[in-house]
Amino acid sequence: MFPSADAGGVVPHHAPGPAGSDRRWVPRPRIRDNGNVSLYRDEGVVLRTQKLGEADRIVTLLTRRNGLVRAVGKGVRRTKSRFGARLEPFSHVDAQLYTGRTLDVITQTETVRSYGEPIVADYARYTAATAMLETAQKILVVEKDPALRQFLLLIGALRTLGENSHDSRMVLDAYLLRSLAVAGYAPALHECASCGARAEQHAFAVQTGGMVCSVCRPSAVTYPAPETVRLMSALLSGDWPEADASAERHRDECSGIVAAYLQWHLENGIRSLRLVERS
Repeated sequence: MFPSADAGGVVPHHAPGPAGSDRRWVPRPRIRDNGNVSLYRDEGVVLRTQKLGEADRIVTLLTRRNGLVRAVGKGVRRTKSRFGARLEPFSHVDAQLYTGRTLDVITQTETVRSYGEPIVADYARYTAATAMLETAQKILVVEKDPALRQFLLLIGALRTLGENSHDSRMVLDAYLLRSLAVAGYAPALHECASCGARAEQHAFAVQTGGMVCSVCRPSAVTYPAPETVRLMSALLSGDWPEADASAERHRDECSGIVAAYLQWHLENGIRSLRLVERS
């Protein structure tokens, strides 16, 4: 189970080491020197890598302290690279970087935990995790802006996917709903998104922000089953017993609504959602 969207869902600083290891990872203090090179250390999840030149990569990380960071991994594409294999998507790493003029540069990395192996072995989990990484990158529009709650949500969601303890679509939808909530876009599920009336609502309007009453209802709405709305509420709050007991048809309907709601609020949309098995 991964942390809820509130600030209380915190991952301990003493996180487990790689699978099969009893090593406990202890984060080292942030390093800043007084010379011309500004060093710092942070832990982060690799969201994306891009080729740069003949041997380098640009690595995009969602970090614990610094939010979204783009940095160069020099020589990581070479066969004999000391840490190239550690800088792959789905990897949770402890990295030392120095601040460059345009992009930071990664000088050291240590694997905290790699979620890739159990995830890439299963198509449903792989596509769900890929959509999570893309969402994390696009929902944070400003680099070097601390986003601890987004970091914790992503770590928890990847861990849950790796454990295969819940349906991968529901883990994805729970992550998307909570990530949107942290960003300020939580859907209204128990009152009218327009007027706030708490009378029973029957329609969901993506452009309005959630469930709407008959007075405020716009022309473009969907009419989800009450069970679907309860499932969305359970995923948003982390009520997994309620979510796991849901019927397949309500999971399908929930996934469609969550995808539409996410795409409405993110300017460029999430391309990898098209690969997710939603039926």
